[in-house]
Amino acid sequence: MTVSVTFCGAAGGVTGSCYLLQTDHGQFLVDCGMFQGSKTVRELNYGPFPFKASDISAVLLTHAHIDHSGLLPKLVKAGFENHILATEPTCDLLTYMLPDSGYIQESEVERLNRRNARRGRPEVTPIYTRKDAEQTLQRLKPVEYHEWIDVIDGVRARYWDAGHLLGSASIEVEVAPVGKETKPTRILFSGDIGTGEAVFNEAPEGPSDLDYLFVETTYGDRNRPNVSDDERRAMLGKEVRDALNAGGNLVIPSFAVARTQELLVDLAHLFNRGHLPEANVFVDSPLAQHATDVFARHLSHEDARALEHPKFHMVPDVEASKQLARVTSGAIILSASGMCDAGRIRYHLKNNLWRANCTVLLVGFQASGSFGRVLQKGAKHVRIHGDEIEVHARIRTLDVYSGHADQDMLLRWTKDRLPVAKRIFLTHGEEGARTAFQQALIAHDIPVEKISLPMLDETVTLQKGTLHVVQHKPRLSGEELSRDDWHNMYAGTITALSEKLQSLGTPAERQKLLEKVLRDIGSV
Repeated sequence: MTVSVTFCGAAGGVTGSCYLLQTDHGQFLVDCGMFQGSKTVRELNYGPFPFKASDISAVLLTHAHIDHSGLLPKLVKAGFENHILATEPTCDLLTYMLPDSGYIQESEVERLNRRNARRGRPEVTPIYTRKDAEQTLQRLKPVEYHEWIDVIDGVRARYWDAGHLLGSASIEVEVAPVGKETKPTRILFSGDIGTGEAVFNEAPEGPSDLDYLFVETTYGDRNRPNVSDDERRAMLGKEVRDALNAGGNLVIPSFAVARTQELLVDLAHLFNRGHLPEANVFVDSPLAQHATDVFARHLSHEDARALEHPKFHMVPDVEASKQLARVTSGAIILSASGMCDAGRIRYHLKNNLWRANCTVLLVGFQASGSFGRVLQKGAKHVRIHGDEIEVHARIRTLDVYSGHADQDMLLRWTKDRLPVAKRIFLTHGEEGARTAFQQALIAHDIPVEKISLPMLDETVTLQKGTLHVVQHKPRLSGEELSRDDWHNMYAGTITALSEKLQSLGTPAERQKLLEKVLRDIGSV
């Protein structure tokens, strides 16, 4: 049976994971994720799918993170009427994550439309609403690890623990032989591969002896130090003590699902042993609160109890969140999103970035073009909700909480899947990370002709004898997916101009600079 794969996301970039598989008997997806990062990349979420939603017979979902699941409500809204197959913990998490995502779409668009009305611009509509997301939940169908399930005629699938997130999976797809073929075609989609060292997750697993392997490369260009639980907690403890000793708040942009819960367990451990000064921890994310309840149901009794530490305070509503703006010191604020692009974290950054005694601690991957990456790169001036903010706060990064395997871990996982008879496709990584991992595979005796770096919207036909590649015109190039865009440059230019104007000594000097800028852009 002929099977083709189209890379509808996470090819040349890290977000928007989505594979379209087409066979003689139908079409199905592996993941249907939201694009994140620069505004140019995020605009892909508003455009049409590169396939007809009503033609999709099933979605195989690797895990609940929004860059893998976030466009499922859009898919249902566009006409998809079949099952979304995922592990039970993934289904439990999506019960809260998808409606929360719909609420965020509505809230962000409502705020944008108020600005557009003042500027005389047309209204925009959300990608989907909370109601759309709630209707999507009816499509979820739980599956078990290690058990074969029928997807469409001639295709079955099996889920393996990816060790990345509660319920995360690598998905093995088996396409039945036809004609003179004697064996099925065996394909494995890695999903996101975990570290084997995270607070809650086991080591990632998977089958071997495959025909085709699709592997993520988020951290394909770097290694992190191997740390024990005690070493990781000691590193966190130092960051927290340094931040509180500076006299201000500690703001932690944290992914609501998994990262927040991991941090809470470690903070509880540090508080219980007297390794931290007196402080209150505010979890300001409705999604994180619901996700914490889901984690508690699936975790050991000890870890579940740690999530209920008396120092932890769940912020109940928007009004209570606003009250945190009055707290100027001694608070640890965990809020989403982890890349600082949306949600309540934007308000906490707005309230704290300008304070020299405050600290922002980044604890997850920051995609190109994201606000978190802008801070990480050392921006001195930023704009939040249209307001210019001068950055005086300490910006720190603690990378030991990443849920993604680093280069050495990815190498071990990939080598454990060998032999791969036909081709290894490197996906879900920025261009530098994918290229670096390709070189690492070659250095470990995997032939270069067996490794492919597919681009967005490219289609490959998987056949026993050959690999046929069809080059479609991509919606965005790899360079556009992996870099800041003109929106980032515009914001940087505005803040740089403002900073330069402030540095000049007289009104005449400022006027002269502005006249020069206007001449250069042809406005005078």
